[in-house]
Amino acid sequence: MAACVAVIAKENYPLFIKTIPTENELKFYYTVHTSLDVVEEKISSLGKNANDLRELYLGLLYPTEDYKVYGYVTNTRVKFVVVVDSSNASLRDNEIRTMFKKLHNAYVDMLCNPFYKPGDNITSKSFDNIVVGMLQQD
Repeated sequence: MAACVAVIAKENYPLFIKTIPTENELKFYYTVHTSLDVVEEKISSLGKNANDLRELYLGLLYPTEDYKVYGYVTNTRVKFVVVVDSSNASLRDNEIRTMFKKLHNAYVDMLCNPFYKPGDNITSKSFDNIVVGMLQQD
C-alpha cells in the first residue's frame, strides 16, 4: 500500500522513516524532506487560529511521477508523511485517512511508554510492526 512512512518531529527532524523497497531509501528521504515545505505552508494557511487544528489530515501534499505524498499533523505539530505508489489507483482518500489514524494511534501508544523520551528516535518494536504492516499491505 505505502512505499514510505515517516514521522517528523515538531522541529522538522526525522524521528522514524521506513521504506519499501530499501534500494531507493535515499530518494524517499529526499521526498519526505521536500514535503515538509508543503506541510508548513498548509499549516500556516489555516490562519491565525493555527493552534486550534480541527482537521489533522492535510491530504495530498504533492504528486510526483512515481509517487503521491500525503501528510498529517498532530496537535503537538508532529508530522506524519506517507508516500504511496501513484500506480495504485484503487487507493481512496478514506483509506489514506484510516492509515493516518492507525499510525497516529500507534504513535500515541508508543509515546505512553515511560521509557521513551519525546524527541528521541522511535525504536519501538510494536510501532515498527504496525508500520511494516502498512507498507506490506497490498
